[in-house]
Amino acid sequence: MPSSSSAMVAGLTAAALTAIGFLAHQASVTVPAELGRPRASASPSPGVSGVPGAPGASKAPRDERHPEALPTGSGKGERVVYSVDDDRVWLVGAGDRVQRTFRVTPSTVDPAPGTYTVTSRSNRVTGSDGTPVEHVVRFASVDGVVIGFSAAVDGSTEKPAPGVKTGGIRESRADGDAMWDFATIGQKVVVVR
Repeated sequence: MPSSSSAMVAGLTAAALTAIGFLAHQASVTVPAELGRPRASASPSPGVSGVPGAPGASKAPRDERHPEALPTGSGKGERVVYSVDDDRVWLVGAGDRVQRTFRVTPSTVDPAPGTYTVTSRSNRVTGSDGTPVEHVVRFASVDGVVIGFSAAVDGSTEKPAPGVKTGGIRESRADGDAMWDFATIGQKVVVVR
């Protein structure tokens, strides 16, 4: 009966791994904001050659007739691309196909151009400006200010008050839903100029 025992062990192992994956996902989307914040400043990956906007690089070339077109040279593979100069995000899926692009309202603190990963997420919290936000996707920290995408629960996308250091890059609620579904923990985020 060794073959039936091994089949049983394999089945139990598969069920255990599925349960662990489900619990890990649940934990990642319900972590309290203060626990999910990066403890050290995230910085762009060293040697981000070929990424427009990386130190020493010029702004990524744009198609003047189609400003919503993905910037040339913004990386390869599945990723979020964020242009700090154009205030635009692209969600890029398999085969380098843009699944969605949208305008955002920038924070007062910009991340440096480079490649990051999503470090934490929160379903609902209060933003650093006191606004209730949802679907927070964090990927960087600059001088203690955590940078991430979020949508205001009331749907507003006003610019933050001048002089206040905020890291929330605001999206519409529909765009925030799309970001939440796309940018899970570990997802690559490429910041360009």
